[in-house]
Amino acid sequence: MGALAEILFGGLFQGSLYAMMAVGLALVWTTIGVFNFSHGVFMMLGAYFAWQLVEVGLHPAAAFPLAVLATAGVGWLLQAAVVRPLIGRANLVLVVVITTLAAGSLIENGVLEIWGPRSKQLPPLVDGNTMIGSIGVSLHQIAIIVVTPLILGALWMFLTRTRLGLALRAVAQNEDASQLVGLNVTALYGLAFAIAAGLACLAGIFMGGYRFMSPVMGADPLLKALIVVVFGGISSISGPIFAAYLIGFFEAACSYYFGLYWTPALLFAVLILTLMVRPEGIFSSRGRGLA
Repeated sequence: MGALAEILFGGLFQGSLYAMMAVGLALVWTTIGVFNFSHGVFMMLGAYFAWQLVEVGLHPAAAFPLAVLATAGVGWLLQAAVVRPLIGRANLVLVVVITTLAAGSLIENGVLEIWGPRSKQLPPLVDGNTMIGSIGVSLHQIAIIVVTPLILGALWMFLTRTRLGLALRAVAQNEDASQLVGLNVTALYGLAFAIAAGLACLAGIFMGGYRFMSPVMGADPLLKALIVVVFGGISSISGPIFAAYLIGFFEAACSYYFGLYWTPALLFAVLILTLMVRPEGIFSSRGRGLA
């Protein structure tokens, strides 16, 4: 019973972090059709923004939302600077991979110069620890498990119940038709990047509350987010969410029974086998969309 509780809790916790990161990647892909390889840097940058705001005396309840807004603004600026000028090029996907990697490297080194290499940590969402069955867990981790579905649910409501959200879905489904009916496609591209950066910032705040922060803290989460979107399918938002939790449970089970050393190898083996059978992803739908 203790093993099952540990696997379930670990899967929910890891899946929550993976979902927050993967949804942002999927949102940019479904809207613009490119991968943003600076996504992990937004996670790191958001955590550092939050840390700086807390350091100057703001309460976390005020610092964290302000950090999300600031990171969303950086996401919009990056889109305007290194993605928007390239829209329409035949080799758009490859060029955007290079430009976002370069921009991410610049931001990462800028953070290193401004805040230095010393590790930092954010205050947890909720202080304290508790017991679930026979395992001890932090209330911060429980808060992440509870808050993540609420955030993803709010995103779903935004995409399906608001004019801006419906406009984003329209662009994802048919860009030319969206322009014909008068939608500002360029502004919606920026909105998609801003939302994705804000979600990455939240993931960074979550991680910074239980793990030390560093300028390179976004590299591994970016890799896991890429695995999640490929595994779940990049043609929708719901596919990566389901895949994030599935991979979270898989990693938790592998870590418990085989150890941390073998877990990445087993994960990639399952990913390769899955893509050999269903290369579009196990939760993929036809075409691009935000369903």
